Amino acid sequence: MMDGIESSPKASGPLSKNGVLPLRTILQADDLGKRVSLPGRELIILDAVNLRIASGEAVAIVGASGSGKSTLLGLLAGLDLPSSGGVQLAGVELNALDEDGRARLRGQQVGFVFQSFQLLPALTALENVMLPLELKHADDAEARARSMLQAVGLAERLAHYPRQLSGGEQQRVALARAFVTAPALLFADEPTGNLDTETGAAIIDRLFALNQQHGTTLVLVTHDEKLAARCDRALLLRAGRLVSE
Repeated sequence: MMDGIESSPKASGPLSKNGVLPLRTILQADDLGKRVSLPGRELIILDAVNLRIASGEAVAIVGASGSGKSTLLGLLAGLDLPSSGGVQLAGVELNALDEDGRARLRGQQVGFVFQSFQLLPALTALENVMLPLELKHADDAEARARSMLQAVGLAERLAHYPRQLSGGEQQRVALARAFVTAPALLFADEPTGNLDTETGAAIIDRLFALNQQHGTTLVLVTHDEKLAARCDRALLLRAGRLVSE
C-alpha cells in the first residue's frame, strides 16, 4: 500500500513494481461527479474523482458511511451514469454506450460480489453459478459451475437452495458465480457486511485466493481498515472527494 501519498488533481497511471513503467490500465475515472437534485438545493455525492487502476491490482475504496463509496463503485461498473466526467472500463468509454451496451460489457469483463449475496431463491447453488455462463451460451456451463463450487468448498451443496444455506455458504456461492466467467475485473461491495467475524474472515481468504489464482483485478469497497490493508492500494473517499491513497 502506498501510504501518505496525496492524490493529484489528475491521477497518474499505475506504475510497475520498479516504479518506472506504466502498467496497462483496465479502469479509469476522469473528473467523475455525481449530483442529485433535491428541493431547493443540489446534493453532491461525488466530486471530481480521478483514478487509475492497473490490470491485476487489488484496490480498496475506503471511507466513512455516506462518503460515496458504493456510488463510486456503481459508476465505475456502469450500473449508474455520472453527472459529469467519465469512466473507461477495459478501454471502453461507458458514457458512449447505451444501457444494453454497458450490460454486455459487464457480462464480458466484470464479476460482482455484494453484501446481500444477490442469489436467486428459486435456483439451486449449482443453477445460480451456471446462470451467467448460460447467459453467455457456454456449452460447458454445468461442468464449470461444479468445478467452481468445489473450489469454494461447496461440492456437497450443489442441489441446495439459498434458503437451505448459511450466510457464509451463500456468499461462497456468490464468489463462485462471480469467478466462474473468469472476469477481468471484480467489484466487491462490503462482501462480509452480513457475516459474523469468523465467517467473514474465511470468505475474504477465499476471495483473495481466487483473485490471485485467476489474476483478476479487484475493486473492493470496505470500511474495514484491516481488509483494505490486504489490497495493493487503498483510495480514501471523504465527503465525495478522493483525498489520498
